[in-house]
Amino acid sequence: MAHAVATPTLAVKTRRMSPTDNLIDWVSAEKPLVMQRLGQGLVGLGEALRWEFQGPDRFAEASAAWAALVDNAHIDNPVGIPGSGLVCFGAFTFADQSSHTSVIIVPAVVIGVMGDTSFRTDITLHDAAGQGPVARSSRPRSLAPLDWQPGLLGEADYRAAVSRTIERLQEGEADKVVLAREMVATAPGSKDWRAALEKLSDSYPDCVTFAIDGLLGSTPETLAKVHENSLSLRVLAGSIRRGENPSEDRTLAQELVTSAKDNDEHRFAVENVLASLSTLSVHVAADEQPSTIKLANVWHLGTDIEATLPDGCTSLDVVAALHPSAAVAGSPTAAALSLIAEMEPFDRGRYAGPVGWMDERGDGEWSIALRCAQWSHDGHITAYAGAGIVDESDPERELLETRLKFRPILQAFGDD
Repeated sequence: MAHAVATPTLAVKTRRMSPTDNLIDWVSAEKPLVMQRLGQGLVGLGEALRWEFQGPDRFAEASAAWAALVDNAHIDNPVGIPGSGLVCFGAFTFADQSSHTSVIIVPAVVIGVMGDTSFRTDITLHDAAGQGPVARSSRPRSLAPLDWQPGLLGEADYRAAVSRTIERLQEGEADKVVLAREMVATAPGSKDWRAALEKLSDSYPDCVTFAIDGLLGSTPETLAKVHENSLSLRVLAGSIRRGENPSEDRTLAQELVTSAKDNDEHRFAVENVLASLSTLSVHVAADEQPSTIKLANVWHLGTDIEATLPDGCTSLDVVAALHPSAAVAGSPTAAALSLIAEMEPFDRGRYAGPVGWMDERGDGEWSIALRCAQWSHDGHITAYAGAGIVDESDPERELLETRLKFRPILQAFGDD
């Protein structure tokens, strides 16, 4: 169900600006809104427009609302590159039945860096006054370490849930299921999380650091990058920790490459994406074999996929077709979602859902909300991490994998 989806007339003006060397410096302290990687991306300031959606039709409703908004807007955009002109940020729930909302936010001001071009976009209701000059934010305050506690699924309960899931997989109910758990903390006096974003951006530069409507993280997984009918994405599934020294690191990477369990998990994820893309395009190509992807704390198996999209197919259309992928749900999708609902005693909200931006041309970059936490205005913060379970999984190893995946977000919030 959509809430108050009207189609106002927006005035949009984009102009080049002096180069900016650190997008995080522009992020708002009160309502951070950003998608960036390696200094490239977008920062949003203020809200010109906000829509919320719920239910299984949330993607279709958001796509229709955006198309109508673009058609009705007055856009002055001589820059013409991806992310310029009229642009929105979006964060969608993982599950169709989630009690949380999905959100589309059109900022009042966008600061963007794409390639060698820096630009500013002002977005207002037609004939309304613009925001005027904006300045870089003040330096973020350092964060005191938070007291993180297990959520509704503690470590012992998680191992038990993994064991039950393995039994169900061995009985043939599914091929793979991604089980998550949460950790919770309270920080009632903290309203400025820019230090966490800065730490994530510095520690994980190869990941997409994001903050949208209280959801922030640094995710390694690109769900869909669309530019002029060309789609590129990277599937990540199967992981192992980094080594303490170069020799151990190489040994662990080789162990990942030769692991039957991790290769099975990865294959299910790739096959799922290819099957979903077949409904959109007949021109799809994927790496023949996965490669090892090195992050600061883990190795992943990764496969790059490219496709040519038909005219009129937007990045949000691709997201709707791909979500939920086997990398965050399992395979087959319906069976995996049923087991997740049975084994996880909590609502994932926007964790493992799509987060990203889309511009007036339908181009955009969307990621999967992983290595993330959601904070609420009452100071409660929930962090999430999951692991892919197959019939050869070991409950203790899967628990260790979730600990590794929690590390980036817990450290970002001051936990050294």
